[in-house]
Amino acid sequence: MDSRIWESVDHMVAWLDGESTQSPQEERLLRILKLSEEVGEVGAAVIGATGQNPRKGVTHSWEDVQHELCDVVFSALVALRTLTPDAARVFADRLAYVEQRSAASRRPIDGLPEAAEENSAANSAANNGANSSANDGGDAAR
Repeated sequence: MDSRIWESVDHMVAWLDGESTQSPQEERLLRILKLSEEVGEVGAAVIGATGQNPRKGVTHSWEDVQHELCDVVFSALVALRTLTPDAARVFADRLAYVEQRSAASRRPIDGLPEAAEENSAANSAANNGANSSANDGGDAAR
């Protein structure tokens, strides 16, 4: 992941910490709960983009849905960084683990011989990351 993203996350966490009136424990829980709020906004945008509420009609665009999905990602990264100063490594290790788990179900794309090589490289990287992690925690790939 682009280091600029993690720099932005660090700045956002520092700003939120400086503005917080909550204890660190409460702040941590509230940042995790913020994800639920943001996911709800994705749902509202999808309903608005599809016009599923006959009283309101179409109120959002698919671009709005994209923006709300980005807000979910931002909130998740802020929550992760709040839990650990090593958020970038935790994220990279988890991504490698999920890639490795899903690699078995991937098939090379016709006409793209490099897809098999990429799967092999991802498996190698994931195995290295998985071997260094003693405690796996939850399973995002389920």
